[in-house]
Amino acid sequence: MEKQPQFLVHAYITITRDPRTQYVVAIGGDERAAGILQMYGGFVSVPGPHLPYHLQPHTLPVDEQQRDATAASYALLLAGFSVFLDPSLNTLTTTPGVERQAFYHYLDQLTERGRHATDDSEVADVLTAIAAPQQGVLSPLVDMLLSTGMAWRERLGGDGQDPVLAEQLMDIGSTASNLSLQIQRIRGQAAMTSSPAQSRPEKDLPTPPAQPTAPSSSPRR
Repeated sequence: MEKQPQFLVHAYITITRDPRTQYVVAIGGDERAAGILQMYGGFVSVPGPHLPYHLQPHTLPVDEQQRDATAASYALLLAGFSVFLDPSLNTLTTTPGVERQAFYHYLDQLTERGRHATDDSEVADVLTAIAAPQQGVLSPLVDMLLSTGMAWRERLGGDGQDPVLAEQLMDIGSTASNLSLQIQRIRGQAAMTSSPAQSRPEKDLPTPPAQPTAPSSSPRR
């Protein structure tokens, strides 16, 4: 018999606006997802006819609903969940020029999460979001410094100018890369010191909101 694919339905979360009540709701996920929705999106859990779902306070202004829903969706993505975010709630696609604002809002919430971490497992999660290879917030910074420095050095060399400033910039990029590796090692040690009930395996993480890409609309297989 051909093996059937397995869909991780419990890890798939939909954030949308209920057309009947206009409330912003999130459906799916587990207790960990509920905590992320509450922390980053202001959602509260409410009982449903079959399973609990999550609801934003209806008193929030529309722009705050959009901003918090976007931040929650990317925090869920970083935690390894699959997310569909209603395009009408995605500030990265509905309002031109707000990518930087959404990114700063995400960093502010990540800072608060680190400041109020109550155990090593929570610290490890924050460090993962910071320094995960290719997907942490440090990764695009390192790439930007190195690629800018390399292009600058080639241009200066072609013009017969001293590339010392470009090489200094590349050195800074290399230092930032080494710092990211140190943070990854600290993250690993923090994860190992947490209790078995708290520790979770590190997952491949999607790109954080520094990259203005809308969350996927299809669940992972």
